[in-house]
Amino acid sequence: MIPDEIPFEEVMARSQAACDALSDEDDGLKREVLAHAGNRWSLGIVHELGVAGTLRHAELARRLDGVTQRMLTRSLRQLERDGLIMRHDHKEVPPRVDYTLTALGRGLLVGMLPLWTWVIDNAEEFRVARRRFDEGGAP
Repeated sequence: MIPDEIPFEEVMARSQAACDALSDEDDGLKREVLAHAGNRWSLGIVHELGVAGTLRHAELARRLDGVTQRMLTRSLRQLERDGLIMRHDHKEVPPRVDYTLTALGRGLLVGMLPLWTWVIDNAEEFRVARRRFDEGGAP
């Protein structure tokens, strides 16, 4: 959400300056990391670890309705690679591995709050726009 006291043109200028400052490597990293923010399972994992603290693989699977074993494992590895979660292997038999949110992961949750709030605040407008579109009406 853009604070009312900042003109939209200023926000766009800041946005452009940030984009211009990114190197090609940083731009690729930005895209890869932001993919977590748009990924149902990655966000779900980060949210569940934020709410519940440390969880095992099976506990996460139970909390994320519809996630497959393969998708959960893949998402966990991507999040671990990007430093958003930490995997702890207890080196026990039977195997016991659990996951916790890192400071970067907590930062992602904090950064997502304004977006989630914006979606909630504008949910009815989204519904109206979708109905109008689906009915073939003009925007």
